[in-house]
Amino acid sequence: MRIHLLSLLAAVLVVAALAGCIPRGEAVEIKSFPLDSADEIGALQGVTFDKDVSADGKGSWKIVTDKPTVVTIAETGDIDVEDARIIYRAKVRTKDFDGQVFIEMWCSFAGKGEFFSKGLQSVLSGTTDWTTMETPFFLKKGENPDNVRLNLVLNGKGTAWIDDVKVLKGAL
Repeated sequence: MRIHLLSLLAAVLVVAALAGCIPRGEAVEIKSFPLDSADEIGALQGVTFDKDVSADGKGSWKIVTDKPTVVTIAETGDIDVEDARIIYRAKVRTKDFDGQVFIEMWCSFAGKGEFFSKGLQSVLSGTTDWTTMETPFFLKKGENPDNVRLNLVLNGKGTAWIDDVKVLKGAL
């Protein structure tokens, strides 16, 4: 009976591993942009620092727009990553947004151009609370971006906030 139960447990673990149910390791943070001050905003059109609305209690960037716009939140420069999955993660919130809000990541490769990943699997509209949004980019061996640009896309009009931006590295 005991051997039968152990065999059954082993079979369940093998099936779970093959189905991807067992994690291959957590993604690790390689860059962080907390958006906790107005210093990084510079001359970004329609972007202000909001000390009162924040996912982490330290403030966030507020974007008010009356037309579709793309706001570059940060650029990483060379992150020296290849043969891995990089993930753009941000916390986003909306108020009375007529349209869609999502994140996108552009990876630049010397001599090859820019390629993107859009977080269309989680799009916000209307009024929402803080939502963690992610979009991955899969890098093969030898693919190493010399810059990664992190954007917030606002296709419509209304208000959105973004906070606690991170770039993570995970296994393929």
